[in-house]
Amino acid sequence: MRFSDIPGQQQVKQLLVRSVQQNHVAHAQLFRGAEGSAALPLALAFAAFLNCESRTPDADDSCGLCPSCQKIDKLIHPDLNFIVPVTTTKAVAKDATSSKFMADWRTFVLDSPYQGLNDWMQHIGAENKQGSISKEESLQLLRLVSLKAFEAQYKLVVIWQPELMHPAAANAVLKLLEEPPAATVFLLVSHAPEQLLPTIISRVQPVVVRPLSEQDLTNWLRDEHQVPEVKARQLAQLAEGNPGAALAAHHAAATDHDYFALFAGWMRTCFSNKVSEMLERSDEFQKLGRENQKEFLQYALTLLRKVLLFGLDPQLVPHLSTQEQPFVQGFSRFVTPLNADPITRELNEAHYHIERNANPRMVFVDVSLRMATLLKMAT
Repeated sequence: MRFSDIPGQQQVKQLLVRSVQQNHVAHAQLFRGAEGSAALPLALAFAAFLNCESRTPDADDSCGLCPSCQKIDKLIHPDLNFIVPVTTTKAVAKDATSSKFMADWRTFVLDSPYQGLNDWMQHIGAENKQGSISKEESLQLLRLVSLKAFEAQYKLVVIWQPELMHPAAANAVLKLLEEPPAATVFLLVSHAPEQLLPTIISRVQPVVVRPLSEQDLTNWLRDEHQVPEVKARQLAQLAEGNPGAALAAHHAAATDHDYFALFAGWMRTCFSNKVSEMLERSDEFQKLGRENQKEFLQYALTLLRKVLLFGLDPQLVPHLSTQEQPFVQGFSRFVTPLNADPITRELNEAHYHIERNANPRMVFVDVSLRMATLLKMAT
């Protein structure tokens, strides 16, 4: 994993690179970001950069070619270690620890490092069980860090979701952070850092991973995942800067629906209050399928927010596509602080009912009639 493989996050990348260039690498760092964010990819890219054998003093990324980089890229470097939440499964009936799931972990991360805990539990066949980092893990961790690095400059310990540590494991980690072994770097990747012990948080250097800009996420989906431009922008709007959420939505739903065209046409129908057209569009809505129906309503909420912000101040919405620009500009006259809140509530209600298997045609016609009334409030 290279820093260049990760979209955006330029400030974080510069901070990490500078710490290595200035030889001020903190022995423990906490990569904190939402589930599906670039927290784990950044930790992996930093691990590769730290131990890159071809790194020059002014390098800003790992080479990807030396033996160390190639091993870390495959997650098989002997000095790269992982502690992750696990549980007993059919394959591991007792004494579940991270080391027994490393083959599964490599497959999981190499498939996509933007996945979350539920994805990991499903991957290992945990069924309805909850994953955790057990107290038995603490003994293995102590043995692990007592050994010197095999071949790299640093021994690296990545703890994924440390908030799920058993108290005994948390205390073991705390002791190691208080008296860190030589040439050992701990990289904690947390989606809920507020659940960590305050004493652990006080002994780590925070690395805050923020949501991506809509443009960065759009470009990444288009260039790295070959998502068509229009769909990439719609996914970026839906995901609100979260790469994992964007990829999940891309894989879960069909990619051939133009939500913008559907939404623009729907709003014109509602504003003109043409019931016959509403009925026709309800058939179109029903054909989308439930997941796409939910995604479309979520997209509608996102675009309506842009419309409202544009009406307040066009500079609040700097990145509109050429397709969206004229519609948002014109429609902003009809979505104002007077009706924005009730419109949002109606769309949320529709999403709620679709999620609970309500009849999509009835839901769509109902929300269309209500929308027609609300849009007239601004005229």
